[in-house]
Amino acid sequence: MCTSANPEELQLTDNIAREVLEKQLATAPEDIKVQIQNNIKWVQDAMKNKMAVGSQARILYSDTVGRMELAKQLNKAIAQGRIKSPIVLGRDHHDVSGTDAPLRETSNIYDGSSLTADMAVQNVIGDAMRGATWVSLHNGGGTGWGKAINGGFGMVLDGSEEAGERAQNMLFWDVSNGLTRRARAGNPNALKAIERLQATFREKNGNGGYFPFVPSC
Repeated sequence: MCTSANPEELQLTDNIAREVLEKQLATAPEDIKVQIQNNIKWVQDAMKNKMAVGSQARILYSDTVGRMELAKQLNKAIAQGRIKSPIVLGRDHHDVSGTDAPLRETSNIYDGSSLTADMAVQNVIGDAMRGATWVSLHNGGGTGWGKAINGGFGMVLDGSEEAGERAQNMLFWDVSNGLTRRARAGNPNALKAIERLQATFREKNGNGGYFPFVPSC
């Protein structure tokens, strides 16, 4: 979300998002290329189709690495003065980590843990500890009261080094928490996603694939 409510700044965020996605597409495995291509098409046409949400905001999906890189590039653009006002990243409940809903988001977890409500709570606490500007924990979210627990966050990017570090740290947790939950349940796509994530950080950091900002427990 562009806090300036300036459509020109929104267009710039579209351009940055497209560049990040195109770079991802160049090295993406075949099984996720279509997802990335769909997101590129969406962001290319968003301005033309007048798909702004609220105060000059976009909805855009990406994986762990894509979200972290997008946050990095947006924060960099603010620091350079290309974007004049802070950018807010946010997520409500439709995501890999944010919702315990056995009839919807966690319906593909088959080890029995889909009936618990721990993931959304862990997600919110982890996001808060790792630097989110604000977090929310709420019930329902389209499924009806008592049928879902949802965790969301807001992250303000202001161009500062601190905001950039907090965004990297928090976004890693925000996605990997849900990946881990599904991998432990044996979901094959989650296992593949985690292996791909580890390989990416191993290549970048040479530290066994572990993300440098997250302390070992």
